[in-house]
Amino acid sequence: QQASKILYRGVFGTQKPGGWLANAFDFRLKNVANTNILYWGGKLLALWEAAEPHRLDPATLETLGIDYLDGLLHSGSPFAAHPWIDPAAEDGAPCLVNFALKTGLSSTITIYEFDSAGKLKRQYAHSVPGFAFMHDFAITPHHCIFFQNPVSFNPLPFLVGVRAAGECIQFRPDQPTRAILVPRQPGGEVKTFEIEAGFVFHHANAFEQGDEVTIDSICYGSFPAVEPGSDYHQTDFAALPPGQLWRFRLNLRSGTVERELVEPRCCEFPYVHPAKAGRPHRYVYLGAAHAETGNAPLQGILKLDLETRSRQLWSAAPHGYVGEPIFVPRSPQAFRDDLPSAELVDAEDDGWLLTLVFDADRDRSDVVILDAADLERGPIARLHLKHHVPYGLHGSFTPHCFVS
Repeated sequence: QQASKILYRGVFGTQKPGGWLANAFDFRLKNVANTNILYWGGKLLALWEAAEPHRLDPATLETLGIDYLDGLLHSGSPFAAHPWIDPAAEDGAPCLVNFALKTGLSSTITIYEFDSAGKLKRQYAHSVPGFAFMHDFAITPHHCIFFQNPVSFNPLPFLVGVRAAGECIQFRPDQPTRAILVPRQPGGEVKTFEIEAGFVFHHANAFEQGDEVTIDSICYGSFPAVEPGSDYHQTDFAALPPGQLWRFRLNLRSGTVERELVEPRCCEFPYVHPAKAGRPHRYVYLGAAHAETGNAPLQGILKLDLETRSRQLWSAAPHGYVGEPIFVPRSPQAFRDDLPSAELVDAEDDGWLLTLVFDADRDRSDVVILDAADLERGPIARLHLKHHVPYGLHGSFTPHCFVS
């Protein structure tokens, strides 16, 4: 803002003005902290997977600066934007699990686990061959699960300034997706499973039953590539592959994989009851397209019952566009740090769904609150903002109140 011009190259598109000469061999990245928000261990952190968190004042949202997590991170350290809160770790208390990825000719996944005070409990790492694009991961009580998407990265156009880094990623349909299960306890064996090629940004949840690990994920038939100089007014979005909810069952004993299309409607941003993280779940809540088929913007909130395979849809179409649905349990006990909240769920849909909805007719955004047990009832509250919120990615909820 002070310079009145773009100073950094965008990861997925916008370059600095001045053509390739102005961008060549400039590898600096702006830590945009634009992907997720988390309150944990007394800190409110804004997250972006390629760099350190920014710490915010939870009462004013003022940016306080980079947070190095008590010296755990250093300048430029990655810290992913999709942490999971395990509701009951091995000691029965909740813990935060997150990862960092450094990639190149080979890739290293570093996993961190923090107690409720934000102190590091343990840290462990695993190396995988090849370039890795892992935006999200999943957990169970015994594993961290990563999907290594079948993509390659050609750095040359990025180096010489003609493409952004994200524009140098190419989907490889001839290669399998690899599911990598990293044990959360020392001494366990890392297991890798090959799955038919597909691209995964987000996982809904994972759980273990006997020798089987199940993961529910939003999967695309191919990577939705970003083309240099794209004009999004001219993009034929209907021709792009939709995200759909798939279930993957990995048999730890036989090494086999079963895959099942669970929800064919175009959907993204899956969410489950927080007490079900890493445990068997019945309901998944998703942002979804209004139409049942084809690729389209997310205009509704979908509730999927995985036991009965029934569905509920609340739609904001034609002028409303939704963000991620955030599930907020009705019971305050679900947020107690001294109890294993996985044991406290009376009804898995007993709570509320919060989502941001952009109203294109008014050029304003609303916070919409839905009854998770009955989406078709429609909003039980709309909080009208005085402005629009630029379309974003993820959110979270904390029961702590910061208003004096």
